[in-house]
Amino acid sequence: MNKRNYNKEMQDEISSIGCRKPSMLLQCCCAPCATAVINRLKDFDVTLFYYNPNTFPESEYQKRFETLKVYVDKAELGLNIVEIGYRDEDYLAAVSGFSDTTEGGPRCAVCIRTRLTKTAEYAKEHGFEYFASTLSVSPMKNAVVINDIGEELAKTYGVKYLVNDFKKENGFQESVNISKEFGLYRQDYCGCEASKNRRKT
Repeated sequence: MNKRNYNKEMQDEISSIGCRKPSMLLQCCCAPCATAVINRLKDFDVTLFYYNPNTFPESEYQKRFETLKVYVDKAELGLNIVEIGYRDEDYLAAVSGFSDTTEGGPRCAVCIRTRLTKTAEYAKEHGFEYFASTLSVSPMKNAVVINDIGEELAKTYGVKYLVNDFKKENGFQESVNISKEFGLYRQDYCGCEASKNRRKT
């Protein structure tokens, strides 16, 4: 089986759109990851969706949310941000029973599914044409896992999912550079308590 080129598929989809700017709900894990991704989605009418129930502790969740708002303001992006509150119970219920906390393991896939499911639900309820996530810009995130989940949810909810691998074409390095330019807070762990603890070892 040939390996899919998600970046090319994304570019082909964008080319097919033409002059119109379809609405997109973009799940944002944090401001640094959002920077380069937003630059690649200028053909869409993007609304940012900050839903990250995995982030621990709540003070960290709030810090990342504030950083996202600061970036949108400083960069004069003019984008709306939807935030539905800190819902760590969603994450804890989803990963209950998954004891393996290895980065990129089954627990991570469940976390990604939890966030993308809520994104697809909200997109469906509020009439968005597309949904996507910033997650694939990270070199630590598997684009195959993210896109498989996204495409499955697109069929379930009837909302288009934009396949992507935002780390391609130096996406991650671009996010680092923009974050430095705007003086953005860049966390040193993904979000959950397990990832925070791994940074201590």
